[in-house]
Amino acid sequence: MIVIKNEKVRRFLKIAVPFIFMPVLLILGTVVFDEKKFAWVILATTVLALLLFYSGFEKKVIGTRRMVIIAVMTALSVVGRFIFALIPGFKPITAIVVITAIWLGPESGFLVGSLSAVISNFYFGQGPWTPFQMFAWGIIGLIAGYLGRFLKKNKPALAVYGVFAGVFYSMFMDVWSVLWYNNEFNISVYLAALVTAIPYTISYAASNVVFLLLLGRPFGEKLERVKLKYGV
Repeated sequence: MIVIKNEKVRRFLKIAVPFIFMPVLLILGTVVFDEKKFAWVILATTVLALLLFYSGFEKKVIGTRRMVIIAVMTALSVVGRFIFALIPGFKPITAIVVITAIWLGPESGFLVGSLSAVISNFYFGQGPWTPFQMFAWGIIGLIAGYLGRFLKKNKPALAVYGVFAGVFYSMFMDVWSVLWYNNEFNISVYLAALVTAIPYTISYAASNVVFLLLLGRPFGEKLERVKLKYGV
């Protein structure tokens, strides 16, 4: 297990990985790399997600225990996406990512979001869109982790965040659509894509709210018990 002990390095990675390294990687993967080389971009995105996660803890034993919980939450997220595969836009994956982030921290939420995308896409189909999904769900988890104390005790705020996460995911994936189909960002094409995607955006937001309100309390209670029992 990798442990990053230097506090300055850890702080740098917490900022640089999600807000500098990954965005640059996505841009390069879209406008520079050949479409057939998306697998390398996926691999690099996964490595960066793991690096961000490792920057979030100091003690090896706690990191190992947390990694086990992360694996379980990722598995639940992937299975949930499989179960609701026949209902477009209605998936529990975002809710599970947010719940993980609230109780286990922003880095954990980012990792579950990223891994859920790449693992489930082995079934739904890997492609140049995968790194964008990894980043979108990762950022949703990261922000939820930073707002964890507030969201944990405020159901209306949790519901609002579910709506935000659905809108953000849809809008961000439309950025990918425009870039890949035009090889450049065109604002008029992007606005047209946003309008076309309104039904899906509503579905994303609604499903997030439903699953967050249904799963937030029971999952949160279980995670809280695990944290207290194992000192995570």
